[in-house]
Parts: sequence; structure tokens; C-alpha cells
Amino acid sequence: MTTPKTILVVEDEAAIASFVTLYLTKGGYVVKTVATGTAALNAIAAEVPALIILDLNLPDLDGIEICRRIRKGSDVPILMLTARDEDVDKIIGLEVGADDYLTKPFNPRELVARVKSILRRSSMDRRRDEGDEISHGDLTINAGRREVMVGDREIQLAPKEFELLWELLDHRGLVLTRDQLLERVWGYTFAGDTRTVDVHVRQIRRKLEEASPIVTVWGVGYKVAQDRTSAPAA
Repeated sequence: MTTPKTILVVEDEAAIASFVTLYLTKGGYVVKTVATGTAALNAIAAEVPALIILDLNLPDLDGIEICRRIRKGSDVPILMLTARDEDVDKIIGLEVGADDYLTKPFNPRELVARVKSILRRSSMDRRRDEGDEISHGDLTINAGRREVMVGDREIQLAPKEFELLWELLDHRGLVLTRDQLLERVWGYTFAGDTRTVDVHVRQIRRKLEEASPIVTVWGVGYKVAQDRTSAPAA
């Protein structure tokens, strides 16, 4: 039998933490809960979980700052929870390295489905051969080392930025819709929020600058051209 995966829930509202724990436990996961950002960072330093469910609003450090700190040394999947319905909060969370988000109130079954999707994709991503490498112009991306190079300069991408770039490069010449990218990179088998894809593409373009190979196919999705083509600044 496989060892159950541990999920760290960072949530200061006891009622929410309790029912999230209940549903995740029913789903076969081991759940640890903390109520502050400081406690979360201490728990991660002691033992990195398989996934972190992180509330945006906490009594000490907010979820954005915690996510930034985690991403300095770990690519552990992060699912962010927010009570706000403003796009800017979701976008900031994704830009600092969160893999996905849910807005409160949410269906706990959807939470479990998101967790399963993220963990399934994370497991598949880590099984790539260390020698797997794709080049495009000055850009080189190595799957095993999780390394992105533009010439001799290393570019730091968040986990989902890396996977999205790999997926597009691996299917160069083909147009992938936003829904297809959600399924391939995030593991969704249902229609998700396609803005998640757009935010990650924007971040990749910002970091790679002129070396970005991603081209927008308006009204459809994104592609990487067969030959070296810089993406329009969209």
C-alpha cells in the first residue's frame, strides 16, 4: 500500500479548517492544520508536505508573502484560498507561484478534486527523464533539472510556469486551447477558469522577454511556432 500524502492546511477560521480536514481525510490524505503564516513556515521547514492549502488572509503574514517565501526554496504545490472575489487578488497569488486558487465559499468536493488533479500532475511531471530537454532559439528547458536557460542565463520559473512552457514547446506548431492547457498542465477534466492560463503566459513572457516563444492565437489559445518566432507583447 502507498503511504498517504500529507497536506498542510493554513487557515485561521476554525470552521473552514475543520470541514476541509474532514473532506480531505475522507479522500485518503493525512492533514495537518495551522492557523498562522509563521506556524506554516515552521511546519514546512520541519517537513515539506505533498501540497499546501493556503488562505490568503491570515492574522500575521498574508498568503501572498508566505507563497513568496515558500517559492524561494521549494516547488511544493500550493492551492490558495481567498474570500475576495476580485481578479487582482487571484492574479497576484498566481504570479507569486500559487498553482491554483479557490474563492470562498467553495464546494468541498471541488476542493478535493482540485487537490487530486494538482497532485496527479505533480507526480507525472516528476517522472520525466532527467535527460529530457527542449531547445528553441536561445531558449533551453531541461525537465529533469527543472532548469530554464536563455543562452548562459538561468531564468527562474514557478512550477506551473515551467510546466506550461514545456507543454507548449513539446507541442510546437500546434495550437492548444486554454481548456486543453488547463487539462494538460493543471489536470482539470472540467472547464476551469482560463484566466489562470493567461496569467501564467504573461509571467513567462515577462521573465523570458525576447526569448519567449509563445504566440497568441486570438480567440483560440496559444502555440509555439516551429521556427523561432517571438511572441507579441499581449
